Order: sequence, then structure tokens, then C-alpha cells
Amino acid sequence: MSVVAIPILNKNYAMGCEDGQEMRLIEIGKMVDARAKEIQGKIGPLPEGALLATLCIVLADEIMSRKKGDDAALRQVLERIQEIKKKME
Repeated sequence: MSVVAIPILNKNYAMGCEDGQEMRLIEIGKMVDARAKEIQGKIGPLPEGALLATLCIVLADEIMSRKKGDDAALRQVLERIQEIKKKME
């Protein structure tokens, strides 16, 4: 197991990861740091706990929105395939 220092809002957090996953963790850390900076820029400085909670909610919302969007796109493709199938019959 490796340990990587991940900077978020100019504070380093030691994170453990599987050997060989260090670069992936660093890239994920950069994304989280960018999102934290964006949130802080919009609503101003927050206590660490409040920022963490806000960041988690924002990221979870994005994940849920992507999943719903993917399902809708998949349904549209399936409907189109069914339409084509009916025309071919």
C-alpha cells in the first residue's frame, strides 16, 4: 500500500491507495481540489467540516444526475432499435 499527499485548498491530506494507483489518486485529488475551490469561490470560506459536507453533496448530486442521464439515453437507443425492428418485420 502506498501513501500519497493530496492537496485540497492548500492543505495536504495523506491518502492510502493500492500500489500502482498513485497517479489515479493524484488526478482524482486534483478534481476534488478544483471543485472545492469552485465552491469556495461561489460561497466564500467555510469551516472545514461545512466545506467537506458541501463538497460531498455537490459531487453526489453530479453522480446521481449522470446515472439518470445515462439511463435516459440508453432508453432512447433501445426505443429506436425497437422502432427499426418493427419496420424491418
